[in-house]
Amino acid sequence: MSTATKVPETYELTGDDARETLRRVGARRLLADAWMRLRVSDGFSHARSLAYTIGLVLVQAIIGVIGLITALGSADAHGTIVRTVRAAVPGPAGEMLTTAVRQAHLAGSSGQYAGLIFGVVGSLITGATLMGQTERALNRLYGVESDRPTVEKYRLALLLALSAGLLGGIAFAALAFGRDVGRSIDSSTLDTTWSVLRWPVGIALMTAAMALILKWSPRRHQPAWSWLAFASAISVLLWCAVTAGLGLFFDVSTSFGTTYGPLAGIVALLLWAFLSATALLFGAAIAAQLESVRAGKPEPQDEEKVEESEPSSEHAAVPVHA
Repeated sequence: MSTATKVPETYELTGDDARETLRRVGARRLLADAWMRLRVSDGFSHARSLAYTIGLVLVQAIIGVIGLITALGSADAHGTIVRTVRAAVPGPAGEMLTTAVRQAHLAGSSGQYAGLIFGVVGSLITGATLMGQTERALNRLYGVESDRPTVEKYRLALLLALSAGLLGGIAFAALAFGRDVGRSIDSSTLDTTWSVLRWPVGIALMTAAMALILKWSPRRHQPAWSWLAFASAISVLLWCAVTAGLGLFFDVSTSFGTTYGPLAGIVALLLWAFLSATALLFGAAIAAQLESVRAGKPEPQDEEKVEESEPSSEHAAVPVHA
């Protein structure tokens, strides 16, 4: 049960209000209170659910899309995608996903379309499920105890999977495919320009995807886009730090693969997905806490909810003596 303070709706707020509130409360206090809001809203349980779904979406989408690309005649595409996955997903997790790419390539080249179509359709369904779980996590961060009705919830979830998910996919391609795209350009000037621009472009698109989720996913009227930009940028920067940090750890570590053996890829993928989901939810908690402070409710935890969740003394268990 979430005991986070319900954030009053102040949807007329702008980016200037966000900067003024941040200066007033201070970055250190805001980050500490946002972490508390994440914890009391059961954010880590939601992050675990999101991690499982993120891993499932990645595997389904890679197998389905790569297999269909191969079946349609682009047999050389899988080599580029293997390099992309290794660049974007660190360590053994990337190795496991590249194995999925090779399997999809074999299925596509041999005309096994049923499983590939299942992967594409399954990734859409799982993507909608991911966005539905994201709505639940964000609602609890904002102190909203009930989600939208089922049909409305998953209709919006599918739209977000196709919109924010597409932006995230393009950002993923810019950051991971970018080097190979640049090498395919004949002009050295354009190659150099693209190698520099792909980073801000990819980060900007990922930030836009996160802002889109923050704007429409919670069951409440959200403030202006400029208000959400700060939290979206924090989420994406934390996600980049998580990915880079895990990549460095897996490169340096000599015992991880030996310790986990054939399970190393699964463990690494789920660890990366969990830390990524936590980073994204923490950015959302910053947005919620910043708006809560601006609305005059700076405490991240609602004490009345805490008291309601505690068992009443009238119903406490009475010890039985022999």
